[in-house]
Amino acid sequence: MTKINFNQRTLKDQVALDGMGLHTGESVTIIFKPAPVDTGYVFVRTDLIPSVKIPADVHYVINTDRGTNLEKDGAKIQTSEHVLAALVGMEVDNCYIELNSAESPIMDGSSKFFVEAIESVGIEEQDKLREEYVVTDLITFKDDETGSEITLIPAEEYQVTTMVDFETKVLGTQNASLDTLRDFKETIAPSRTFSFLHELEMLLEHGLIKGGDLNNAIVYVDKPLSESNMDRLKEAFGKDNIAIQPNGILDNLSLHFSNEAARHKLLDVIGDLALVGVPIRGKVFAHKPGHKVNTDFSRKLSQIIKQERRQNAPKVDLNAEPLMDVNDIIKMLPHRPPFLLVDKIFELSETHVIGLKNVTMNEPFFVGHFPGAPVMPGVLQIEAMAQAGGVLLLNTVPDPENYLTLFMKMDNVKFKRPVKPGDTLLFKLELISPIRRGICHMKGMIFANRYLVTEGELMAQIIKRK
Repeated sequence: MTKINFNQRTLKDQVALDGMGLHTGESVTIIFKPAPVDTGYVFVRTDLIPSVKIPADVHYVINTDRGTNLEKDGAKIQTSEHVLAALVGMEVDNCYIELNSAESPIMDGSSKFFVEAIESVGIEEQDKLREEYVVTDLITFKDDETGSEITLIPAEEYQVTTMVDFETKVLGTQNASLDTLRDFKETIAPSRTFSFLHELEMLLEHGLIKGGDLNNAIVYVDKPLSESNMDRLKEAFGKDNIAIQPNGILDNLSLHFSNEAARHKLLDVIGDLALVGVPIRGKVFAHKPGHKVNTDFSRKLSQIIKQERRQNAPKVDLNAEPLMDVNDIIKMLPHRPPFLLVDKIFELSETHVIGLKNVTMNEPFFVGHFPGAPVMPGVLQIEAMAQAGGVLLLNTVPDPENYLTLFMKMDNVKFKRPVKPGDTLLFKLELISPIRRGICHMKGMIFANRYLVTEGELMAQIIKRK
């Protein structure tokens, strides 16, 4: 996990839309509301007493029949994907999504109206940095039964490519790509959901798509349409006439894009992967995607992120030339041996620092701290971590040698494993919030042998030397 150098975002104000559930046929109002930092996306069923909050989390997925459906404490949310795709596409991090029914409104079958609603009230930054999952290795999942496969590889930003093959004459192989979320509104959001005629007839037979009409789903005619079925469709959609256009689409609906089906599948991928719960920096390749494989992949990715969060050890080549050696560090920090507790700096940005200390038996504190079973004092571990954080803070001024870094407070400090002679400590510190007026609030961790040994939140301030 990595904090990036811009803040989390939410809506400036709430905004409501009225519509109808595609499968239930019920009228529904959806309200997007601002939410505090670290909320993520949370659906709220306001028609239940008391209201129930259902986080947009893959672990609450109960099925993927005709959409991605969530359930918590008996409260359900149907067809969540178009709403979630709009929030991800607009780079909104935190939002409450209130519904007075179990199903999100289908609107025109795309994310377009949700995007426009979000845009109408505007987006504002919040006072905490955004956290992303940065992909560093190939991650893949394959459904052997369907041949569907999703692969995630490293990339500079979130990108998605979908490759679909419906093996029909009317709709064969299509591809679609999104190279940056900045293009989502124009190139992906207007892409509408679609169905094949044989699927439509089956759904009608089972009393589903009660809220459907020919304006919220593209219907591809993949089989001969009998007169009796034509009459059934006229009745179902309340229309006097239904025709098949030359491009094989039912009625007079015009495609927004020649590859609109593939683009909508891409939209679904973005919505379903939002259930991972954290923004992704990487490129997704989805071959024959569908809600089941999308959510199965999200579940796998969520588990990987959970495991990495548990350890979160920096990946550092200890044999590589450091960014700063001990002589460089002495030029920046006011500490001197034996109280200088950082040997190397490997990474340094505006928001994070990674440093190292080799713990040897010659450390002066081992003389008196459990000499028969030497253990590095916890307070000195915190001091060492704070010194690495001091490099991060002093890097913000042009003349660090003229400043001192002073502790202001420590919170949530935990010592998980003892540090012994021979351990190599890696310090990783990341900003919790942007540096303001020389005050730095950091989350710090110390790792030894890839295990987390110490963690805590530190606040420090730089002051001018007198």
